[in-house]
Amino acid sequence: MIFLIWEDSEVARRNVRYVALLTTVLTFVVSLGIWSGFENEQSGFQMVEKVAWIPGTDISYHMGIDGISMLFVVLTTFLMPLCVLASWDSVGPRIREYMIAFLILETLMIGVFCALDIVLFYVFFEGGLIPMFIIIGVWGGKRRVYASMKFFLYTLLGSVLMLIAIMAMYWQAGTTDMVALLEFDFGASAQTWLWLAFFASFAVKMPMWPVHTWLPDAHVEAPTAGSVILAGILLKLGGYGFIRFSLSMFPLGSQQFQMLVLVLSVIAIIYTSLVALRQEDMKKLIAYSSVAHMGYVTMGIFAANEQGLQGAIFQMLGHGLVSGALFLCVGVIYDRMHTREIAAYGGLVNRMPAYAVVFLIFTMANVGLPGTVGFVGEFLTLLGAFRANTWIALFATTGVILSAAYALYLYRRVVFGVLQKENLKAILDLSAREKAILYPLVVLTIFFGVYPMPIFDVTTASVNALLTDYRAAIDAASVVAVAN
Repeated sequence: MIFLIWEDSEVARRNVRYVALLTTVLTFVVSLGIWSGFENEQSGFQMVEKVAWIPGTDISYHMGIDGISMLFVVLTTFLMPLCVLASWDSVGPRIREYMIAFLILETLMIGVFCALDIVLFYVFFEGGLIPMFIIIGVWGGKRRVYASMKFFLYTLLGSVLMLIAIMAMYWQAGTTDMVALLEFDFGASAQTWLWLAFFASFAVKMPMWPVHTWLPDAHVEAPTAGSVILAGILLKLGGYGFIRFSLSMFPLGSQQFQMLVLVLSVIAIIYTSLVALRQEDMKKLIAYSSVAHMGYVTMGIFAANEQGLQGAIFQMLGHGLVSGALFLCVGVIYDRMHTREIAAYGGLVNRMPAYAVVFLIFTMANVGLPGTVGFVGEFLTLLGAFRANTWIALFATTGVILSAAYALYLYRRVVFGVLQKENLKAILDLSAREKAILYPLVVLTIFFGVYPMPIFDVTTASVNALLTDYRAAIDAASVVAVAN
């Protein structure tokens, strides 16, 4: 009734917040129930639902999960309640529309990870642009219209080629069912063009260098919760697409362009890390850091071995926790001081000791310190890259040093030093609400860094099945090539 009969009062706004929080918490609880019922030993899709959707076509509402998509669903549902809490006091005007946009966005993101029909996947994949476009454009910063338009145009134009490729797949295979398409043998030439078309969309979504320039603007102008979802979930849609489509359906295309992706990944790791060192805006620094970390993801995926692929999946999950937490940490002091300039801070440890400890843990995880969730993914992707190409692994390892440089540079200037600025001397430490947001992220950051097996238990069967099919396709193509 709150959404139907709306009164612009404080009671009504409070009720909207509680309804949104309750909805996202219940969704998270349901996702945990699904995880508990998930059979780790099975490599195929589970909990499948298929209903006819568009009459006269093979297009259906076909949903299901496997070991790869399961964890991304849980990550999405886990971050959403934190986003609602992070927006509790910072968003006043149009709070109803704001929460509705986030709930719709959550639905569409979960849909991407569960869709088993390529047309349905495309609808969810592109539909997520709309609520995020609105969130940035309405509740963003001073340059929000520019940032939202740039975000929308980059991601939409990149996906036009994917839509053409989807139509070509339907004409050739006669189906849009992803399970059937995984078994369909696209020719080598077709795989080349299909791979490139999907690459255009997923590379922008990640984003990969050099199509990454929309991300820093979007992060800087987005509200805190928008940045959390943008870094924590939306960037992962590109990596998920590479695994689900590029590697699974177009193995010959993936092998053909493997070195291209590995080189672009290394450039992203080194270049954007150097750019991050030059930033004076905290959110922009973390945004460039995200591009660098996504470079490890693409490197691991296209290393096309178990260590690389497992590391890429773990890196995406870990980055979702850590990058989201870092943006939340920036939001904490932004809500107090209304500036993200690094130079405006210094000596916060004297007034905010709890904040300093939490921020330090997430900074160390972002660097990849052993014992944190950031280490496991980076180590495995580098190990996988080493098996694929020694030089790629060597250059990518420099990103570990650079990440330490920009992350510690940020932390030192914001937290350490003498508390000299008068407007900082009355700043308050973490509130109970902020602790409720950040402490669970601290626990998971350390827990999965020390004990990553719950993640690998879920993903191993699906990853091994994918790589077995990938190698079989490569070997079969090699036999045909030799015979000809």
